[in-house]
Amino acid sequence: MSDLSSSLASEASLSRRLADYMALTKPAIVALLLLTTLCGMIIGASGFPPALIVTLTLLGGALTAGGAGALNQYIDRRTDRKMVRTRGRPLADRRISPKAGMIVGLVLSLACVTILAVGVNLLSALLAAIGLFYYVVFYTMLLKPSTPSNIVIGGAAGAIPPLVGWAAATGSLTMPALFLFALIFFWTPPHFWALALLKRTDYQRADIPMLPVVHGGEQTRWQILLYSFQVVALTLLMPLVGLGGLLFIGVALVLGIGLIHHARKLRQRGQNRVAWRMYRYSSLYLAGIMVALIADALIVG
Repeated sequence: MSDLSSSLASEASLSRRLADYMALTKPAIVALLLLTTLCGMIIGASGFPPALIVTLTLLGGALTAGGAGALNQYIDRRTDRKMVRTRGRPLADRRISPKAGMIVGLVLSLACVTILAVGVNLLSALLAAIGLFYYVVFYTMLLKPSTPSNIVIGGAAGAIPPLVGWAAATGSLTMPALFLFALIFFWTPPHFWALALLKRTDYQRADIPMLPVVHGGEQTRWQILLYSFQVVALTLLMPLVGLGGLLFIGVALVLGIGLIHHARKLRQRGQNRVAWRMYRYSSLYLAGIMVALIADALIVG
């Protein structure tokens, strides 16, 4: 009986350990980034590329995002301990040692660039490496602790995955690919600022100069509304460069009305529950736009 109990306890401990290492990679963020990568691939190729290319590109993309997430948590581990939202992360909570977290991040980062360079093409590997460096060094180490424009400038890192997908499928970058980049670049600030409004006290405690901390909630809510209008306008211009047709325009219009509705309500009311709804809807909005672009490319052609 004691052997069975010991075995069950060991399995539970291993399961918790694996869950902690998985949490290092920020899997929820990885899933959304992979969707944008897949979107870039399918639109760039005007259909599904070869299965091996899709598999290797998505694997490389997952490792890129996972490595970036682990290195981000390694760098921010002390800051994360000061914030309610992040103090339960495995490095902040000391369930994983800093050395182990750094090694995981570096190994995943090296693996992603190698897989893309050897299995896909050099351009996709170069773009992934640029995105990784931009997020870990330029955003996490330089921008985040020093300027309220951190998420505006740093948002470029999260906008690179569709470029990786496009490059993987075509071996080049064209104007439509840059529009996908611009969409995510402009979408990132209102999405993240909604969360920053909710967690303003956390950011104050950690001395991180997010926009609501430095310029207040009123200014932040105005910026969320303005950026939301820009995002919706950009989606409606996309068919001019060959991104989407009538199906996409219809979906983009409906989703865009929803985005502006949530941003407008947040601007007027400023309540936490409204900010949470804006944050949650903006995630669904981007996923919906990506799915609409993919469906338009596959169904309408």
